[in-house]
Amino acid sequence: MLALWQANWVKSEIEKRHPGIEVSLEKIKTTGDRITDVPLAKVGGKGLFVKEIEEALLSGKVDLAVHSMKDVPTAFPTGLFLRAITEREDPRDAVISKDGKKLSELPRGARIGTSSLRRQAQLLAVRPDFNIVQLRGNLDTRIRKLGEGRFDAIILAGAGIKRLGWADNITEYLPPEVMLPAIGQGALGIETRIEDGYANKLVESFDHPATSIAVKAERAFLKKLEGGCQVPIAAYATVVDGVPAVGDNRVRLVGLVATTDGKKIIKDSAEGAAERAEGLGVALAERLLKMGAKRILEELYGA
Repeated sequence: MLALWQANWVKSEIEKRHPGIEVSLEKIKTTGDRITDVPLAKVGGKGLFVKEIEEALLSGKVDLAVHSMKDVPTAFPTGLFLRAITEREDPRDAVISKDGKKLSELPRGARIGTSSLRRQAQLLAVRPDFNIVQLRGNLDTRIRKLGEGRFDAIILAGAGIKRLGWADNITEYLPPEVMLPAIGQGALGIETRIEDGYANKLVESFDHPATSIAVKAERAFLKKLEGGCQVPIAAYATVVDGVPAVGDNRVRLVGLVATTDGKKIIKDSAEGAAERAEGLGVALAERLLKMGAKRILEELYGA
């Protein structure tokens, strides 16, 4: 449902910005869409949401693909790249609770639904008494399961809820200081064939400079850690002083690596010139590795 909204938004914007062009949608059901009863960490990670779509791009079946940036792996097949990263919607995670209670108001042992190890680790760091229960499926499916009484609360990306017009369901937003977002959360990515000049020109106006710089810093951090959804990794970058101009603005990045039980969290921040955003992400990752993240990652990947 959310993926269709996102694709339709890009379609309508292209047609609005380029009168006379008609865009058709090709719905592709990915492996990640089909597997809803197993945690992603156990079946191959978020790359399962883009594999079939990238195959369609490479074969010429489609000319561009629209992704949630938090689902996009840091490596691309030869011949493909991200042409545009759209302006970020609210990056925060959101709580929807059964009785309208905030996290701090939920009873001991409350059942919290999420499929994210990142969310699980940070939740347990704040409330180790919570009972974290796996929850996957489309947003409407997750909200329906909450309504059926299977959970006391569920945690979702606020951006998706807002895009679907369901913001009234949100009990509270969790600030990055409490719940650091997933890499790229809130932004959309448009993937194309590198050599397709026509498609690349068509979507270049979708690229939002400040968001693009911030997300690139986050993704460089993730790539250096060789991370995926199998480990609790989070990062959030912001560009200081608005839309960047050459040599003018700075980017601030906060990154985190944690154990799945939330008992150990390695967290730090860095700030540097916006034009060196990716280098900043790499440097922060290296610092966290030296602070103890390397040991956490080795243990998690070993397991």
